[in-house]
Amino acid sequence: MIELTNIHKSFGKNHVLKGISLQVADGEVVVVIGASGSGKTTLLRSINFLERADEGEIAVGDIRVNTKHATKPQILALRRKTAMVFQNYNLFRNRTALENVAEGLIIVQKKDPKEALEQGRVILEDVGLSDKLDHYPSQLSGGQQQRVGIARALALRPELILFDEPTSALDPELVGEVLSVIRKIARRGITMIIVTHEMSFARDIANQVVFMDYGQVVEQGTPDDIFLNAKEERTRQFLKRIMPEYTYTI
Repeated sequence: MIELTNIHKSFGKNHVLKGISLQVADGEVVVVIGASGSGKTTLLRSINFLERADEGEIAVGDIRVNTKHATKPQILALRRKTAMVFQNYNLFRNRTALENVAEGLIIVQKKDPKEALEQGRVILEDVGLSDKLDHYPSQLSGGQQQRVGIARALALRPELILFDEPTSALDPELVGEVLSVIRKIARRGITMIIVTHEMSFARDIANQVVFMDYGQVVEQGTPDDIFLNAKEERTRQFLKRIMPEYTYTI
């Protein structure tokens, strides 16, 4: 179980997260949607303390921390249960695809380098990159780089994977290959929170959809609840703007 309770985060006078509370069951896929600037990425970064929230509690499995008072050991313990896939890949440019995946296993999990490389090879094969093991990021397409990022997250065997707009930096023709890999992961029952602007993907993959606006959860529910029967006018306005075909029932 993943549980966020009353999460607040400000940058100076800008109150970005305004009391976010959310529960994610084991094996569940939660997709967070909303306009740019609504706080979605800050929420993800707060979960694994890439940003420290000013107030609230975060629980991942058996680790529960108060964001304001969390100690370094507590933060490290929580981070070991999570992995993040970034929108701009965040790969080491001077490492091959295989070395990028093995790096975290060696540094974070203290695995033997030979074992880490073998594990990385298996995972890269799993995401369709068996022929790119020795390629550097500059030799890979954006979609291939993002699949390396996903493999790197999978290698850590986290309890929770956070995806921050994983297709936003990709050319349109490369989006499908990344979404296909994420669907494959979801079918294995790995708990995920995904921030995305791909509405058809959100509707297809999510157990829960969360709509955020101005740092608050406006509405959440099943994909049908949100995409067919949204109760809040602000949710309807958002969906109508980005989905011209959107209609709703009352």
